[in-house]
Amino acid sequence: MAMPLSSADLAAIWLTLKLATLTTVVLLLAGTPLAWWLARTGSRWKGAVGAVVALPLVLPPTVLGFYLLVALGPAGPLGQLTQAAGLGTLPFTFAGLVVASCLYSLPFVVQPLQNAFAAIPERLLEAAATLRAAPLDAFFHVAVPLARPGFLTAAVLGFAHTVGEFGVVLMIGGNIPEKTRVVSVQIYDHVEALEYAQAHWLAGGMLLFSFVVLLALYTLNPATRRQA
Repeated sequence: MAMPLSSADLAAIWLTLKLATLTTVVLLLAGTPLAWWLARTGSRWKGAVGAVVALPLVLPPTVLGFYLLVALGPAGPLGQLTQAAGLGTLPFTFAGLVVASCLYSLPFVVQPLQNAFAAIPERLLEAAATLRAAPLDAFFHVAVPLARPGFLTAAVLGFAHTVGEFGVVLMIGGNIPEKTRVVSVQIYDHVEALEYAQAHWLAGGMLLFSFVVLLALYTLNPATRRQA
């Protein structure tokens, strides 16, 4: 009996998990200070920055992928910078997938963190300040523990959203086996070749994965349990 998943399917799954893990880590590191600033600032630029962060929620993935392809290409401004730095061009590479995924999944990480930080009572941070806690100490010992449910939500949503990407990764990464071909693109290839049985295995796995992610989010996160 033939294996339900081919070596190409397994390679796509591994690449997708690696991409989602790296993207989630990068977004948690970069998105945390951004979310903190959005939650606490009174700057007039807050609305504009928040709109840019939320843009991938309404922008068609192919549009974002197209402009990333242009910007990161040999003639694009970012592409010229990466070439000058000796990194070459990022389109159709795994590094390009990471950049695109970080931009496309940005609101799924930043917004839960922003909401969690905004919900922290100001008096707790003021109390930490009166005890002579430095701003960084107050952040790591007061804000971060209180925002733990937001970190959980951000990590789960960022990872899951990256796993399910299609338009952006296809535009910026193409369809290169073991380099840029992720699960969503592999499913598309199976359907295009009328290989519905193979597509069913991958699509069913994605469906089960999505359900498990949402189930974990709604059962493990105390904030969502209270809302329910």
